[in-house]
Amino acid sequence: MASPLTIALVAGEASGDNLGAALIEAIRARDPDARFWGVAGPRMRAAGCEVFADSEQLAIMGLAEVLRHLPRLFRLRSRIVRAVQAAPPAVFVGIDAPEFNLGLARKLKAAGIRTVQYVSPQVWAWRQGRVRTIGEACDLVLCLLPFETAFYARHGVQAEFVGHPLADQFPLVPDRAAARAALGLRSEDRVLAILPGSRMGEVARLGECFAGAAQWLSRQLGPIRCIAPMVSPALQAVFEQQWRHVAGQQPLDLLTGQSQLALAAADAVLVASGTATLETLLSKRPMVVAYRLAPLTAALLRRFKLVKVAHFSQPNLLAGDSLVPEFFQEQATPAALGAALRDALELSPEARAALESRFLEIHHRLRRDGAGLAADAVLAVARQRGRSPG
Repeated sequence: MASPLTIALVAGEASGDNLGAALIEAIRARDPDARFWGVAGPRMRAAGCEVFADSEQLAIMGLAEVLRHLPRLFRLRSRIVRAVQAAPPAVFVGIDAPEFNLGLARKLKAAGIRTVQYVSPQVWAWRQGRVRTIGEACDLVLCLLPFETAFYARHGVQAEFVGHPLADQFPLVPDRAAARAALGLRSEDRVLAILPGSRMGEVARLGECFAGAAQWLSRQLGPIRCIAPMVSPALQAVFEQQWRHVAGQQPLDLLTGQSQLALAAADAVLVASGTATLETLLSKRPMVVAYRLAPLTAALLRRFKLVKVAHFSQPNLLAGDSLVPEFFQEQATPAALGAALRDALELSPEARAALESRFLEIHHRLRRDGAGLAADAVLAVARQRGRSPG
């Protein structure tokens, strides 16, 4: 009797854990006996992945931030390589976390193991020279965004656009009334959703600024119902402390998880750049996007002109246009964010309808049964395991 297909996965942070869980479920629907093992979070664990290490260990962002974690990350990578070589899987799938996963994939491919990178690094945006090493490390790159495959094709790297699983999970028309009822919000409330990030470093850099923006906004417009869905109790505790320090007794409804409900209920959203901006787009909500890196990281990006795109938020990248206001580094101040949020809340019905129409168009483009297409692609690579990697 043939042994079950084994797939090794390494996912970074909450968004990677979500993608990994959807991928596991889609593969298991095609191969019920498949076995999954690797670096995973709670959702992948619930989907049946055997956990070698927790995905929170990879939740690090930026060039400077990575440096102090390098010894620990190298040790973890070495442990994974030894474990995979001791019991080789049919395929290794790195889910996001490219700084960690591409180096790991390169070592595993050299050992004869098929490799897939699920979620393209933003190589088309900055440090484009990485595309050569990606091609050397990966048999296949699975892209979530439609414009990415053309970049890889120009460099001879095998890549497929599979759509974004989040686009399948979010309804095309969100039910605002139901979301408000579920969260205990009144229909007449003016609701601001605040998402300061899914990593501790992001919340540390943006939390007080976001609290200050909400305070500025309430002084301009009167009472605002602020809700903040946080990905973990630890981040929730940090943001609550920041909020009290800056906004004092201004009310804040803190939620653990429930981001989809919070976004559907909101009139506008203040959000850290990342996957949450896509979730906001899929919820068809006006948003203001901000991001701050560690000062050294930002200085390096600017000094060496490493960024090659005009926009950094996913809605603007997908639209090829300035659909939503975005603020980077020192541009992100409470007053600047507050003023942009005021504009978002006071959009005319015609402007709001036009923005929602653009968001809906993008939603349709991304909605392709992403997890199912990714599962088919991973299984196709796994079935090639008898051949020598290219």
